[in-house]
Amino acid sequence: MVHETLILTATQFDEWVMRPENVERDFELINGEIVEKMVSYQKSSRFAARLLALIDNYAMHHETGWVTDAQGGYMVGTERYIPDAAYVSAARQPNPSEAAYNPLAPDLAVEVISPTDSYKDVSRKVTHYRAANTIVWVALPDEQEIEVHIPGAPVRVLKINDTLDGGSLLPGFAVPLTTIFRHRGASVPDNTIV
Repeated sequence: MVHETLILTATQFDEWVMRPENVERDFELINGEIVEKMVSYQKSSRFAARLLALIDNYAMHHETGWVTDAQGGYMVGTERYIPDAAYVSAARQPNPSEAAYNPLAPDLAVEVISPTDSYKDVSRKVTHYRAANTIVWVALPDEQEIEVHIPGAPVRVLKINDTLDGGSLLPGFAVPLTTIFRHRGASVPDNTIV
């Protein structure tokens, strides 16, 4: 990620990202600092796409809400984030937002750590997401782990032999981490439920 050292308010950031030279680029506002989202590495992008597809399949099958990819921005308090994947329930937002940054924080945000990410920035985002009552799944591809951050609960670290579940937000959603982190040619376990 490329950092600008300029400290902005949310309103200033919203105006800044709409400048013609910035509209084709992706930026986040993290603790008042502009952070440009860079092209992700293939490895982390694959896992983000896999998680996105699994969540989207669930949402479409159960008709419960909306999913966005790494092009969908969200207002999280005074911050502006672009998670790798996000879910908003139809109960909270009956129709998907058309805004560049959805005025509602997502119900679920997925952040996949890549070599260009600052873990400090991701940690700050997790803190703000939790304050906005957003569940966060932080995927660590190199470690083959997923951190599950639920507001008001201690963080859970899932290892490769564990199963990621959707809890009360996505009831019945259950995916073994071996499915998420599997390599080409590996079979999908029978206990995947989406």
